Amino acid sequence: MKRVDVVYSLITNDTQTKVLMVKNKDNERWTLPGGAVERMETLQAAAVREAKEETGLDVKVHGIVAVNELFAETADEHVVFFTFRAEVSGGLEEIVRPDEIMEIAWMDLERADELMPYYPEGISDIIRKNGEVDYIFEGKS
Repeated sequence: MKRVDVVYSLITNDTQTKVLMVKNKDNERWTLPGGAVERMETLQAAAVREAKEETGLDVKVHGIVAVNELFAETADEHVVFFTFRAEVSGGLEEIVRPDEIMEIAWMDLERADELMPYYPEGISDIIRKNGEVDYIFEGKS
């Protein structure tokens, strides 16, 4: 099985009542902005890049709020998903890659929970807990 790392950015509005989500063209599912980590790219850099590519927004990422894992047997992949808490730091909200993203929307937490069942306690609970695990890049050796 091939290992694949994927990062997501959990971006909320100022009142933490809405979450920024994207509708992916390949499977027509709503997710947080994110995607695969490229070779020799840090998880943090990938989260920033993917958010920009999918939403047009510049983000600052903080700690990790969730780690999920999946054995995608049909693709012969072991996928590990890292979700970072993030905040908008600039840019303009727009679909930069229309070949990948169909729509961008600020979803109410209840709707986000429905659309992302792979967070067992819900994305709303992750936001309410407001907890993070520090992400530390230790460099190259």
